[in-house]
Amino acid sequence: MIALTKTLKYVCIGRITLRNQLAYVVDFLVRSLFLLLILYIFLQLWQTTFAAEGAASIAGYSFRQLMWYLIVTESMTLACPSLCTRLEEEVKSGDVAFKLARPVNFLAFHYVEYMSEAAVRFSVNAILGGALGLLVLGPPDDITGFLWLPLTALAGFTLNFTLNMVLALSSFWVEETRGLEFVYNKFLFTVGGMLMPIELFPEALQRIVRWLPLQGVVYTPAKTAVAFEAGRLPAMLLTQVGWIAVFACVALLVYRRGVKKLNVNGG
Repeated sequence: MIALTKTLKYVCIGRITLRNQLAYVVDFLVRSLFLLLILYIFLQLWQTTFAAEGAASIAGYSFRQLMWYLIVTESMTLACPSLCTRLEEEVKSGDVAFKLARPVNFLAFHYVEYMSEAAVRFSVNAILGGALGLLVLGPPDDITGFLWLPLTALAGFTLNFTLNMVLALSSFWVEETRGLEFVYNKFLFTVGGMLMPIELFPEALQRIVRWLPLQGVVYTPAKTAVAFEAGRLPAMLLTQVGWIAVFACVALLVYRRGVKKLNVNGG
């Protein structure tokens, strides 16, 4: 009964966040026009690249697969809220003291808020990006991988939350954490596989990148969607879950140390 009550608290938090976000769907639609601009630029870029190469595929990806890959990665990336900005403002304003006093887990509270907001943004981005893809490219060659996208995207958003939370919790020690977030995002854009699949990287870089947690954020969902391989799916999902467990533990450790520091310095 106690567990059910605790679960209902977070369900209510998620419901309230969803309502708040749905009140600004028009704003999301306007902001998502930026997504269409990015995809149009990539469309022109890769059309030119494939024409210059004179090949039907590059690193195992056809032009259509590559563009659908970018639709997924861009939709996910632009859907992620900024945890560093949020926690940094809470610490500076002192609101963090009120949130720590609430009868809910601080990390779980932010996770539910983060995922609820990301769900709305990703849905809007996916609808607009998917519409553009269907209009310009036509349907994907195989939709089997897209049936697994909700699961892999859920794991990708969760992993991104844990990674960002570790950075955001640094606000207990330093005032500005947006610089850390900026660097992290640039790594996600490049070696994280957002701008292009890992298979297009040089062989030496591929070997390094495959040992990094960043591949689980957007590369795994996009790769699964456009180039589905049933045999590799369990390993890819386990990799995502493994990194989530690791960084969830790191975030919990940093949080506990940060709260102690806040209590000592803040009274």
